[in-house]
Amino acid sequence: MSDREEVRRRIIDATTELLRDKGREGVTTRTVSAAAGVQAPTLYRLFTDMNGLLEAVAADGFARYLARKHDQPLSDDPVEDLRRGWDAHIGFGLENPAHYLLMYGRPTPGSRSRAAEPAMARLRFLVERIAVAGRLSVGVECAVSMVHSAGAGLTLHLIGTPPEERDPALPGRLREAMIASITTAAPAPAPDPARRAVALKAVLGEVAGLYSPGERALLEELLDRAANHPPAP
Repeated sequence: MSDREEVRRRIIDATTELLRDKGREGVTTRTVSAAAGVQAPTLYRLFTDMNGLLEAVAADGFARYLARKHDQPLSDDPVEDLRRGWDAHIGFGLENPAHYLLMYGRPTPGSRSRAAEPAMARLRFLVERIAVAGRLSVGVECAVSMVHSAGAGLTLHLIGTPPEERDPALPGRLREAMIASITTAAPAPAPDPARRAVALKAVLGEVAGLYSPGERALLEELLDRAANHPPAP
């Protein structure tokens, strides 16, 4: 590790400890500089400003969380893997509320925190596995948005609720309600154009050069239309 990387690591670790012990209000240029044993100009040289430092701290915390998740082997049941991913996400937020609030608590209108992008990619991967298995009842993007919105909203709600007032059954209940709203119990025995469209779109990227960009865009539009078409009564 170079001297620059060692100093950067020390600053991130010091900021993380301040966040955990004193919250966002306890993280200032003065407190971070003192805790890390550096001068204020060093912070600006490495992170540009305090927002840049906090973004780096959020990304670092979530990277370590994702590393633990990737160490967990996937099962043959993609729906069960989504359950485990949901539980891990909620658990991370409650164990690391300061990190979670950096990523999701103060959104900038029209943009997503860079620190949250790997988590969204992981969620999309889990949902696409359900689609490939023929068990997704809505489009992939719709399912990703629904799971993310419910999970992030629940975590923020729980973080803001005193521990003694939290309902321990709530995460599991909302998880099962969400899964029931986007999946089927098993692949449909009869032809189902919507589910087949979802599954086909999920694997299009695995075949390189099959379609031109224009053809690919048209096909994805048609598949989205089929995926979101309400079933016949």
